[in-house]
Amino acid sequence: MGYANSDHGDDAPLAVKILIAGGFGVGKTTMVGAVSEVAALRTEEYLTHASVGVDDLDGVGGKATTTVALDFGRITINRQLVLYLFGTPGQERFWFMWNDLVNGALGAVVLVDTRRLEVSFASIDFFESRGIPFVVGVNCFHGVRDRTHEEIRKALDLDPQVPLLLCDARDRREGRDVLLALIDLLMAAQSPSTPHPVS
Repeated sequence: MGYANSDHGDDAPLAVKILIAGGFGVGKTTMVGAVSEVAALRTEEYLTHASVGVDDLDGVGGKATTTVALDFGRITINRQLVLYLFGTPGQERFWFMWNDLVNGALGAVVLVDTRRLEVSFASIDFFESRGIPFVVGVNCFHGVRDRTHEEIRKALDLDPQVPLLLCDARDRREGRDVLLALIDLLMAAQSPSTPHPVS
């Protein structure tokens, strides 16, 4: 599967790089911060008047900051597996950075907001075009679940094998469940001869 092993012996956990992606304002920074067992590294800056007409703020009027480089966090799944999480910037003007962030990543979570599904189309296209496995996490803002799985899947034109989960990006347990769904997807893609990383 291509897990990165440490040089500290067979007992060292496998380290896996995962991207947390999606459009502007869908909750990527929130999710990384919620699930990370260490203080998440954030590269947020305040939105200013200079971004007016450049960044699409439609539907995210209460948002005051934005990620300009990446978010970083870590979560230990068990003694054998550690995930390193890299949250991508959402605005189109920072998309060029995705080409560097994706290096070494084994999979991704694409967060979507049902109020603005169109802002996540580019994220899905990015991973599909590179053959990188991903799951879709539907961030249910304020607990609102206004569309069914089938409606969301159809709107995003998702392949049947792409897992889709409803979640609250603020909730550590729900964010962890989305990450576990991705790990299950990655393990299912392994050949039978590849060692199973999770007990």
